[in-house]
Amino acid sequence: MKRALCLSLAIACSPSQPVVMADAAPATPSWKVVVEHLDGALLSMWGSSPNDLYAVGGPRGNTGFKSLVMHFDGKAWNRLDPGGSDTYWWVYGVSAADVWMVGENGRITHWDGAAFKEFTSGTTATLFGVWASGPTDAWAVGGTPGAGTKSPNDVLLHWDGSSWTPSPIPNPQGRTFFKAWGTAADNVYVVGELGTIWHRTGTTWALETNPAHGTILTIHGCSATEVYAVGGRDVLLSNGKTWSAITPALTNDVNGVSCRSPGEVVVVGTGGSKQRLVNGAWQDDFGTLPFSDLHGAWSLSNGADYWGVGGEFISGPQPNVSRQGVIARYGK
Repeated sequence: MKRALCLSLAIACSPSQPVVMADAAPATPSWKVVVEHLDGALLSMWGSSPNDLYAVGGPRGNTGFKSLVMHFDGKAWNRLDPGGSDTYWWVYGVSAADVWMVGENGRITHWDGAAFKEFTSGTTATLFGVWASGPTDAWAVGGTPGAGTKSPNDVLLHWDGSSWTPSPIPNPQGRTFFKAWGTAADNVYVVGELGTIWHRTGTTWALETNPAHGTILTIHGCSATEVYAVGGRDVLLSNGKTWSAITPALTNDVNGVSCRSPGEVVVVGTGGSKQRLVNGAWQDDFGTLPFSDLHGAWSLSNGADYWGVGGEFISGPQPNVSRQGVIARYGK
């Protein structure tokens, strides 16, 4: 039976409010839009369990709207209010009570499961990515795309449990970093413009050679020996030592990737592009909803679903125009 749930915590339900559509589960796995028509675009998703998921984003310069944080408790998606209007570009956590969100103007926000707290980043650059291995070890990355050394770039910040401080990369090259990910405090990757992949082993950063043709937007893996990185028309795989190109038949540019378990991967991109790696073969779900541009993907090693989030995040700023944020799920 279909029902509509108001997603705003502060405003009564109205026809203009986004809704969650809860239908009877299909007999076979498929993609389904579960939230749509949000005023901001969604750019990232993370969760500690199937009953604790977060999706973040914002207006991308469209004045008149607030920062966007959505939370799923296993029954419904609800909107949380962190305050402000900066767009969050990424979310990652250690547990349900230890979640980081980063975004425009160097914004770093922490959610402890009950309240938001802002932290000083020391930069005005957009922070596009965050990853944490534990309560006292997290990395945030960012920069100013296309600006080279003329504006803040090669932005790499580290959290030690008490504050965020700069952690200079060796031989900075004036490149924006888009994402960070790792398997442990001593095994961390940072990816960005011009095919940049930095790899930290122990306490040493090294620039890794790879076959990417352009910007690498996202990195995620299942283990230290199965790591995926995507951006544009590049999909890369590392065994922990060497990067190689893999060649799914991409319909559009790809933005997000998430590895659920060994050999089980989802990649999302513009125009509703969605591909899944199943039993060694790529399955193209391009012709299914949603048809929106998708930026972030997520999956859980203990869950059966894939998730994709997006909206109209590519177009330039337009005052008071909704970014039509969307959340989609692949599952039964």
